[in-house]
Amino acid sequence: MPVHVKICGITRPIDALAAERFGADALGFVFHPESPRYISPEDARIICRVLSPFLARVGVFVNRSEAFVTETVRQCGLSAVQLSGDEPAAFLTDAPFPVIRAVRIGQKEDLRVLAAYPPGSTIVLDSFAPGSYGGTGVPFDWDLLGEVIGAHRIIIAGGLTPQNVGTAVRCFRPFGIDVSSGVEEGPGIKDHIKMRRFIQTVRRYGGNTHDEIS
Repeated sequence: MPVHVKICGITRPIDALAAERFGADALGFVFHPESPRYISPEDARIICRVLSPFLARVGVFVNRSEAFVTETVRQCGLSAVQLSGDEPAAFLTDAPFPVIRAVRIGQKEDLRVLAAYPPGSTIVLDSFAPGSYGGTGVPFDWDLLGEVIGAHRIIIAGGLTPQNVGTAVRCFRPFGIDVSSGVEEGPGIKDHIKMRRFIQTVRRYGGNTHDEIS
């Protein structure tokens, strides 16, 4: 199965359309007001409406209520929800949309929380940093991946760039790759050259989910 690519922290239509053109499989919209990549549901809805219906739209939430999450999914037409806060494993268990769980990894013991999720769950593994819920730009210890690859749909995040993503894909063959700061000029402002190179590198080592990359 080809490795999927999610470009996260989208705040501008021009970046969303470029990511789609370069062959991204999914875009991430961060609905966490404290994030430098925050976007309001109203602005995200405007961007989502100009995208292809075949491009996945993922809403990233941090400790928001089920009512807020569900309403944002409806308002923006999101394809999936990523929970990146301290929500319990049962949060949105019966949701009528896919739920992705983000787990921050600082040491081997942090992987124990994965036992709370059913086999085959979609899990984003990101780097742990005190007081941060992602977007640190620092990779975690990839050697820990050997213990979880195969048990779940693992998406690698944290500190990925066009220069190192090939190693992550080639060595671990995850379900997906998630990038934000590694393809930016500044928080929420994507560098289109970096985005294109990043996606091309994933396709080179992880297979192509598209006929071609334009």
